[in-house]
Amino acid sequence: MVEVGQRDVIDIAYRNPDLPRLGIEVLTFDALRRRLRRTVARTTSRPDFHQLLLVRGGTGTAMVDFVPRPCAPRTLLHVRPGQVQRFPADATGRLAELDAVLVLFTAAFLPPLPLATPLLDGFGPAHWTLSPGDYEALDRTLTEIAAEYHAAGSHQEDLDADLTVQLLRQLLGTLLLRVARLPHPDRATFPPTGGEVFRAFRYELERSFATIRSVQSYATRIGYSPRTLTRACQTATGRTAKQLIDARVVLEAQRLLVHTDLPVAAIGRTLGFSEPTNFGKFLARETGHTPGGFRTRQR
Repeated sequence: MVEVGQRDVIDIAYRNPDLPRLGIEVLTFDALRRRLRRTVARTTSRPDFHQLLLVRGGTGTAMVDFVPRPCAPRTLLHVRPGQVQRFPADATGRLAELDAVLVLFTAAFLPPLPLATPLLDGFGPAHWTLSPGDYEALDRTLTEIAAEYHAAGSHQEDLDADLTVQLLRQLLGTLLLRVARLPHPDRATFPPTGGEVFRAFRYELERSFATIRSVQSYATRIGYSPRTLTRACQTATGRTAKQLIDARVVLEAQRLLVHTDLPVAAIGRTLGFSEPTNFGKFLARETGHTPGGFRTRQR
């Protein structure tokens, strides 16, 4: 991970210091504590990657999209790209001393998982208190992922490395499917943030992001003013409605670039760009990479 900027919310870009070309990293929470700068550890941050945390021991309190999330043994926490978070902390505000394992992964590293879309699209649950059986199943899967991750680091130049990467993708898929079938956490205890306006917008966005990128159009569709919509989005996520719209388009572009062989122009048209150059400029502005450059880096 690498932090960007000095704002109230610090953006954290994905960066694997040990395996730079790999879109997944497995580490302990203790290793994360040693890596993070003090300012980042105590400040609200926003990752551009998925972050799964399984707590085996210890206690603390995290924050995801401004909702406190207690962390104790058998807690599972999922932070999605673009969500605002604070890392688990103790009562004094210092990073908690947890016995926990983290899996960090980019959207591009994911295998195709249509049945897990509700888990991954940004609107799924962030926090579970697992039953003993569910905890044991996830812990076993995470242990296997960790073993294959370390194997990938030990023979990066071997022909078997490609097989190891593919196995990591499939194991990650297994983990996420196990998470996707968990019982939904108690909505009464952890209600959605942002109110009815944001809830209406986020579902309309998921339905229409490929064809509509205008804040005004979304506001009209859900029956509110653009100002009210943007205020609701900022309350729920710390980001404007326009930023959320663009982020959802970027996510879909990245998935299509990595998991399909569609030409760049066809992907652009799928996402509402009539000209390939406009799609290229959009992706470069939002991610720092052209469509072709992004596809090459991830394959």
